Amino acid sequence: MNIQARINPDKAEIQRVAREIAYSTPLKDFHPGAPKLFATDTLWPFFERLRKEEPVHYCTNAPIEPYWSVTKYHDIMHVDTNHGIFSSDVKHGGIAIRDVPEGYDWPSFIAMDEPKHSAQRKTVTPMFTPTHLDEMAVLIRGRVCKVLDGLPRGETFDWVERVSVELTTQMLATLFDFPWEERRKLTRWSDVSTALPKSGIVSSEEERRREMDECAAYFQKLWNERVNSDPRNDLISMMAHSDATRFMDADTLMGNIILLIVGGNDTTRNTMTGSVLALNENPDQYQKLRDNPSLIETMVPEVIRWQTPLAHMRRTAMQDTELGGKTIKKGDRVVMWYVSGNRDEEVIERPNEFIIDRARPKIHLSFGFGIHRCVGMRLAELQLRIVWEEILKRFENIEVVGEPKRVYSSFVKGYETLPVRIS
Repeated sequence: MNIQARINPDKAEIQRVAREIAYSTPLKDFHPGAPKLFATDTLWPFFERLRKEEPVHYCTNAPIEPYWSVTKYHDIMHVDTNHGIFSSDVKHGGIAIRDVPEGYDWPSFIAMDEPKHSAQRKTVTPMFTPTHLDEMAVLIRGRVCKVLDGLPRGETFDWVERVSVELTTQMLATLFDFPWEERRKLTRWSDVSTALPKSGIVSSEEERRREMDECAAYFQKLWNERVNSDPRNDLISMMAHSDATRFMDADTLMGNIILLIVGGNDTTRNTMTGSVLALNENPDQYQKLRDNPSLIETMVPEVIRWQTPLAHMRRTAMQDTELGGKTIKKGDRVVMWYVSGNRDEEVIERPNEFIIDRARPKIHLSFGFGIHRCVGMRLAELQLRIVWEEILKRFENIEVVGEPKRVYSSFVKGYETLPVRIS
């Protein structure tokens, strides 16, 4: 599926050629997890065809171990909610399509099965209660106003760098009570931890190892400070003073820290950027929002569906089982393509359209289902809602003036840059 060699700069032509390749390539040769499909935004016809012709597909044509692709909404829910059959434990390979490399296989509650998962997850849930979120909303709004008021007018700038990264990094620093002046380290560590070798984010595995070791040492120092002081209202202190987590070894601490950093960074950051892009690509919806700002309530979950900031989650079969008429063997890796389930025509009406006033906008799969449903999803929604409330108070239009640069990854579905202009 060598798309790049056959495309030209015209966006419509790129999509036409992608569709031609998707429907002429034998299904046995499909590798829907190829990062290039996501970096070029040409994944859609491949998943469309799989949903129609082979919703549960076994890929043997990849530079990684063979894997099953689960592409339809209800099949994904079946895998996501049957954790007795489908394991997320890091010792079985983890939660991404590629096995966790040796030396990076840190345990975390998202990569644990029961009963350890729930015990550790409950430690951090007080951060995301409705009462605490109401308190945080005041802080979030103040920061959003400051960032938006500092944006240039009449000149091109990068929305990712100036808004999405800055606001999510500020939020992460607050959640961890992380030293404010060094908060950009959090964004960097998130990017490095999920980067593929060809992404350009790190130049070598030695560089990745050095930066991850720096992250581990930094958080171990913060942990030692918090565990030996009175409890505070931040995630590190919550874990340090909980019976379920206070005796974690260094690897488990690192696993949970990376989970919380990536979860807090990628979901909000990339949906914040994706919302600006989606409204520009659908000007009728942008006008609808300007005419009726109360539609922010339904637009936020629609953007989260439309963007699907984490494209997949992987499980490992713990026993032989059947799904979609296929026999999955014990030990097989099973990839739930949330990005495909969110476009399933049998569940979501007109799924390829961006519609900000959908009647049931929250039925998307972007936060997962079952015991691993995203613990911080309400905070992500809150941040996005406040950002757009304040945008509509200030700007008639945020104009996208060039193509985004997308992340080279089939796990994080996001953006490196998005050039915009505010008139």
